[in-house]
Amino acid sequence: MIYAFIKKGSFQDSVSLMLISRKLSASPEVEEVSVMMGTPANKSLLETTGFWHDDFTDATPNDICAAVRVGAENPGIVDLIREQLETELTAITQAAGQGQHLAKARRWQSACDKMPDANLLLISVAGEYAAGVAEQGLLSGKNVMMFSDNVPVEQEVALKQQARDRGLIVMGPDCGTAMIAGAPLAFANVLPKGNIGIIGASGTGIQELASQIALHNHGVSHAIGLGGRDLSAEVGGISALTALEWLAADEQSKVLAFVSKPPAEAVRQKVIAAMQRIPKPIVALFLGAKPEKCNEGNVWLASTLSQAAQLAVMLACVAEVTETQSAVVGKTISGLYAGGTLAAEAAMLLAAQLDVEPDAHHHNGIMLEAKGHRIVDLGDDVYTVGRPHPMIDPTTRSIEIEKLIQQKDVGVLLLDVVLGFGACADPAGAVVEAVQKVREARGPGNPLVVIATLTGTEKDPQCRTTQADTLLNADIVVMNNLQEAILLATHLITQHQHPVTATRPAILDGVKVINAGLRSFASDLQSTGTPVVHYQWAPVAGGNARLASLLKQLN
Repeated sequence: MIYAFIKKGSFQDSVSLMLISRKLSASPEVEEVSVMMGTPANKSLLETTGFWHDDFTDATPNDICAAVRVGAENPGIVDLIREQLETELTAITQAAGQGQHLAKARRWQSACDKMPDANLLLISVAGEYAAGVAEQGLLSGKNVMMFSDNVPVEQEVALKQQARDRGLIVMGPDCGTAMIAGAPLAFANVLPKGNIGIIGASGTGIQELASQIALHNHGVSHAIGLGGRDLSAEVGGISALTALEWLAADEQSKVLAFVSKPPAEAVRQKVIAAMQRIPKPIVALFLGAKPEKCNEGNVWLASTLSQAAQLAVMLACVAEVTETQSAVVGKTISGLYAGGTLAAEAAMLLAAQLDVEPDAHHHNGIMLEAKGHRIVDLGDDVYTVGRPHPMIDPTTRSIEIEKLIQQKDVGVLLLDVVLGFGACADPAGAVVEAVQKVREARGPGNPLVVIATLTGTEKDPQCRTTQADTLLNADIVVMNNLQEAILLATHLITQHQHPVTATRPAILDGVKVINAGLRSFASDLQSTGTPVVHYQWAPVAGGNARLASLLKQLN
């Protein structure tokens, strides 16, 4: 049996009413209670879920509809639930008045007047009204984030195209996450600041990717949500393209990471093409897809969130070091390795970057020789006849390093420093001595960038940190692994062909929000120091579409 009552003219957000419904349903006198605003969509839902009562027929979107299901006749239950509802609504009002004062406005113009430089409208109102609120924000020159869902795709396309034409962005509908300039928008995490910019058509995908990056001791510059349908054939990646342009122009975002559910193939190709025009490394994860190759130019393809995070962090490490090194554009790479397996992997990685094949025969320890670049295994038999292995005695490698005095076309030297029992007592010191001779002889007009990797531990006789400090103090770059070393080397000898032409939007310097919908979103923003005005939105003209249209025309 269903009992019902209406509370007139008392607009509340849907999440608050859902929580109240659950709390009232815990009462032993009832089977279940459903409390909703009287919007057309909610009325349909009440009917579908078996909570409909004829008293709801004349309810407006500004009225609260309360339906009470009981197992037996109990007319007095209405008064009990009405009293409990009033208690819960009062508690919401009192909670809103506690703590730091939150700026509020009941009219759109008042909200704009209270924060004339607001640059983002955050919307979490009922889906049937969200597009109208979003258009109001766009016409006022504000970017829009739509947490609201159940927005028709036709309205989404129209809003996003309008935003793009105005140099703005619409994140959403159904955009659950964004973190821009440190501001937590909707569902968000507290993240360290860093140089990895994230774009995503997956809310929890963004959150997990950002969290994994933080676990790797790196940070995020911005995270821009798109909404789950942005990469569909109907929408065509409109907001994705804008977000890519924004972060391409953002100096703080050195590496981009893109995550989405499987996109329409034509949209995927369009997005990948846009990525390849950006002179920054980009990690792309299209969930569910299995990449046939690891990268397409500057675009690295991941198959899992953890892999995407690892790739982004690796590329971020390379980007950080790149800023400290002078480019040697047009020069070649020489790799002189004491470890045979390390030489083989370096050759494989460099061949992939150069789009060539490694040497198949390894004559004289040559693991790769292509386009002027060369990787050599100095532990090959040809170098150890009558001589100690270079891991024991570094003389062989020192001789090869010093040959670079005459090989002026070489701009980058790659090498390994292997520690442990049986190895040279100070391999880093031998490297530094040889490199300094080369640099002094070549002079400042023909610099040599040296990139080393270390194999060993802190407790080895040589001590990993001590050896690293020896190299770093001699202006030798130390990378975490061979892949980072190869990426840095190839980056230093190449130059990008596509300059960035997009304008960096001011919102990346700081977010100022008008929040329409869930009060908790405004409170979260306020707690982080983000300027925010809570727009206490309610349907215009009591939700009467015809009257609302007439009022809009009059304005």
